[in-house]
Amino acid sequence: MTATTSPAPAGTDPGGPPESAGSRPPRRSLRGPRRAGRPVERGASRVFRWTATGAGALILVVLAAVAVFLVVKAMPALTASSGELVDSVSFMRNSSSLADYVGPLVFGTVLAAVLALVLAVPVAIAIALFISHYAPRRLASGLGYVVDLLAAVPSVVYGLWGAMVLAPLVQPLWSWLGSTLGWIPLFGGTVSPTGRVILTVGVVLAVMILPIITAVSREVFLQTPRLYEEAALALGATRWEMIRMTVLPFGRSGVVSAAMLGLGRALGETMAVLMILSQGFLYSFLLLAAGQQQTIAANIAAQFPEASDMGMSVLIATGLALFVITLVVNMSARAIVARRKDFSGAN
Repeated sequence: MTATTSPAPAGTDPGGPPESAGSRPPRRSLRGPRRAGRPVERGASRVFRWTATGAGALILVVLAAVAVFLVVKAMPALTASSGELVDSVSFMRNSSSLADYVGPLVFGTVLAAVLALVLAVPVAIAIALFISHYAPRRLASGLGYVVDLLAAVPSVVYGLWGAMVLAPLVQPLWSWLGSTLGWIPLFGGTVSPTGRVILTVGVVLAVMILPIITAVSREVFLQTPRLYEEAALALGATRWEMIRMTVLPFGRSGVVSAAMLGLGRALGETMAVLMILSQGFLYSFLLLAAGQQQTIAANIAAQFPEASDMGMSVLIATGLALFVITLVVNMSARAIVARRKDFSGAN
């Protein structure tokens, strides 16, 4: 006679020990499954987080403090009448108002910076492409170090080099441009016999901002996905066609960011411009004539030692104008980068 076994109750393990009568199933939690949230920070992790947060907030505080300082110190000049300014400030004798004084300085500052940008960006892109895609590894490493060393040269050294070496060296070239291309308004007028003109300043500023633009562009070009480059080469593209179709579009926003960094550097340069440029207060596009333009930073350095209280306020007002220009440049750069953030090596 065979024994029959009844099926085990649902929810029990047939091979396990029999469940006692007093045992109960595990109680289900009413809170539900635990959600994965932010990890608990303790000790050094919390200290580091607050230190980093404080450093980021410090930048905003310093920027706000500089803006408040400029506005407060420039307020006497901004609220004074034109007659009071002309009578109390010696270097404003030829200006009818504060706007009449600041306007040519803003024009000269922007003109010198734009000239430097036009001269430096093509050379910087060419150097960055050579280092990242053409040069052998050892040569690329050494050339990158040499270019980066240019950023360590003080601006006063650039000023001495520009005034004593470059200006006499390029003066025959400027004379040839004036005699050959004088029909172009940029090269018209009487060519300076010393070479200390705004175009020479643009060349010196281009050399000064070259390391910044080259370094940033080089790193952006190196971030181009290898898959894109190999795909272009596999389709039969030459090295230049591969760079034109993959590397340059990928690094476009990064190059724009690098150019804006260089532009900000050129806008605020002081000593090199002061030591080279023959100053003037005109709205003039003549690049080879002396006594035409002046920049804000160089003018502040030139007039600061002998400025009175009101004169100091006028100079700070010009510094406020330079501060606004720099902010506009940086905001424009961020807007350009944000438009192509999905396909960019700048982010």
